[in-house]
Formats: sequence, C-alpha cells, structure tokens
Amino acid sequence: MTLLTRVSARCAAALLFALPIASVHADGDDTALTNLVALVSQRLALAEPVAHWKWQHHKPITDTPREDALLADVQKRATVAGVDPAFARAFFRDQIDASTQVQQSLFDTWRASQAPSDPAPDLATATRPQLDRLTGQLIGALARVQPLRGAPDCPARVARTVANWKELTRYDSARTNAMNQALEHVCESGGVGGTA
Repeated sequence: MTLLTRVSARCAAALLFALPIASVHADGDDTALTNLVALVSQRLALAEPVAHWKWQHHKPITDTPREDALLADVQKRATVAGVDPAFARAFFRDQIDASTQVQQSLFDTWRASQAPSDPAPDLATATRPQLDRLTGQLIGALARVQPLRGAPDCPARVARTVANWKELTRYDSARTNAMNQALEHVCESGGVGGTA
C-alpha cells in the first residue's frame, strides 16, 4: 500500500468513526452517505494490496467463483439486515467492478514501468479479512442510505458527498472513475449526478 493510500485509509477510518450512525433524512442530512463513501473509499484502497498479491503470484484479476460466492452471501446478509437484496447485489457488483478497474490500472502501470518488488501482504490472512469486515459495514451502511435511493436529488447528493469527501481527505483523484463505478447503483436512477 502506498503512503498516500495508507494516509487516505487512516483519514477515512478516523472520519468514519467520528461520524454518528444516522439515517438519511429528507432534510438534507447526508451523514449516512458520507459514511458509505468512507467505506467505499476504504474498500477501493484495498484493491492495491490485492493487485500486488495477484501480480506477484501470477493470478488473474478476475475470480468469478469468488465473486459469485460474495454476491450470493451479500444477498442473504442484506435480507437479514432489512436491505433490498437486489440493491445489495447491484451495489457489491459495482464494488467488484471498481476494484477490478483499479487492479487493471495497476497491472497496466506495472507492465509499462516497474512492478513492486517488496512482498505483498498475504491475501488470505491480511487483506481478505479487511474486505470481509468492510462487507458487513457496507451492508449496514446500505440500510441507512436505502430511504434516500428514490429521492429525485439522490444522484446530486451522492455527487456532493463525493466532492466533500475529496476535500476532506487526500483522495487519489486518479481513482475518480472507480469511485463513480462503486457508487453507480446507490440511487435508484443510477449514476453519480454532476461532476464530482
């Protein structure tokens, strides 16, 4: 993990735990969206150590059986948490696609220049447990943003939240497309409104 990624992850974690857990209300309180964006940012930051491990172990970026198992598990856990399972599945499909996008970008960079030579964190014992923890937290966050999904201003609110997040943290702007991909299905109308 690069220094910038570690700093961003620490900022995300600090901000996430400093914010109260709250539902999204029609009054414009977007605390729950901020919590969701913080968690998505943390998950995207983990794409780097995942890619590093896959690169060093000559593994493909895509692991369809693992992805399918995650999506099935997410649907079950979402139902228990009171989250629409189709929403949870679409959201986590977006997380997978965003992570794949980051990993592919890293592979392309390493092919064109110099690949990391330091040992990658172990995927099974170091990185996957973090991803598993984030999965549970993200399902909880989806429950809190679910009431906002159908609001006409949902895409604009998501875009504003992402823009605010970038100002608050040392967010890597090269990952903007991945962040937008990761938030594609937060709103029922889809997409992140405006330019964030």
